[in-house]
Amino acid sequence: MWRRLAGRPLGKRLFSAAVVARAPYFGTILPTVETMVPGRCEVRAPKWWGVHNHIGTFHAIAACNLAEITMGMLAEATVPSSHRWIPKAMTVEYLAKATTSLRATAALDALPEFGDEPVEVTVPVSVRDAADKEVVHAAITIWVTRKNAART
Repeated sequence: MWRRLAGRPLGKRLFSAAVVARAPYFGTILPTVETMVPGRCEVRAPKWWGVHNHIGTFHAIAACNLAEITMGMLAEATVPSSHRWIPKAMTVEYLAKATTSLRATAALDALPEFGDEPVEVTVPVSVRDAADKEVVHAAITIWVTRKNAART
C-alpha cells in the first residue's frame, strides 16, 4: 500500500490514515509516515492540544507512541511476509522538553537475516523537535518468528 500511495498527492496522509484505522490508538498523535523503506522509517506528529501534558509540551507517552509507530512501520517494511513480529521490550530516555511538533526516525545499521530461528531485533528510534534536537531516544526490541513455526 505504501508503494502505491506514497508518491501520489495526499498519498502519505491516506496511508497514515489506513495505519491508524488498523491500530486506532496511534490516532491520538495524528501521525504522518514520511519515509518507509527496509531498515528506515520516518514519521511526523504535530503538536496539538491532544498531545499536550500539564505544562503544554508534547506528552512523554505521546512521544513513546510516535516512537512505537515509527518502529512498527520500519518492521513492516523490513520483516519479510514469511515472518511476523511483535514488540518485546522498550527503553526510553526523555532528553528534553518537546515544545514543537516531532519527527521520529527509526533506522537499522544493517538488515538482519530472517530465517527459521526466531530473532530479536532492537530498533533505535530518535525523536527530534523542529530544531532537530533529540528530545526522546527509544530502543524497541521486537521478536521475529517465521509464520509457520511453532509459537514460542
